[in-house]
Amino acid sequence: MSPTVSIITITYNAERFLERTIQSILAQQATDFEYIVIDGASTDGTRDIIKQYERHITNWISEPDQGLYDAMNKGLHKAKGEYVWFMNAGDEIHDPQTLPNLLTRMKATAADVYYSDALFVNQDGSSVGLRSQVTPHSLPHTLTWHDMALGMKVCHQAFVAKRTIAPDYPTDNLSADLDWEIRCLKAARKIEFLPFVLCKYLVGGLSVQQHRQSLMDRFKVLVIHFGLLTTLRNHIQILLRASRFKKQ
Repeated sequence: MSPTVSIITITYNAERFLERTIQSILAQQATDFEYIVIDGASTDGTRDIIKQYERHITNWISEPDQGLYDAMNKGLHKAKGEYVWFMNAGDEIHDPQTLPNLLTRMKATAADVYYSDALFVNQDGSSVGLRSQVTPHSLPHTLTWHDMALGMKVCHQAFVAKRTIAPDYPTDNLSADLDWEIRCLKAARKIEFLPFVLCKYLVGGLSVQQHRQSLMDRFKVLVIHFGLLTTLRNHIQILLRASRFKKQ
């Protein structure tokens, strides 16, 4: 019998942070899930950590890949769960009752997409604050793909989608997660906001490290879904919103 949720962790040379991710998953008071780890042939101690927890991992590989989103596609292709949930190295499920609460909602409502807020944390685990409070991105409680016109409304680790509507990620775009969420939302018939936080998100990921390219790639994604003129007009709003937020 297939599990309800496939939790997927992508990792590369993340020995400092991987264990906190794994432990947050092992702490869940639920069993109706599988856990998949995709490692990009790490050269540090990442593989040793994976092997240490191997009996708790349903499926794992360690091999070269073409970057983050190529690895995420590998995870999608290995997943057998009804839903897929990415929790990458350094990120954590919020608390031990999070997955049980999520599974309860899934059995009650069978939505195509579930989403919530995310708690941002520093590398030492200290709290930065909820994403909807510490960034300019407000979180609508009735989300549609149109809400993404001004950028990514939902943190990727706080977005859980049915595997049957989840497309592959484009591997040549640093904002591929935005494209993925939009495509999932377009395909979803029922989308549900969760009144509890799904994850702790480790700040400083790939898109932050390559910020300028990420912004350019975001523009390309938004043009695909909203058109050039609308995206140009919306980017004026994005710049004004960011400016106002910085002044607060």
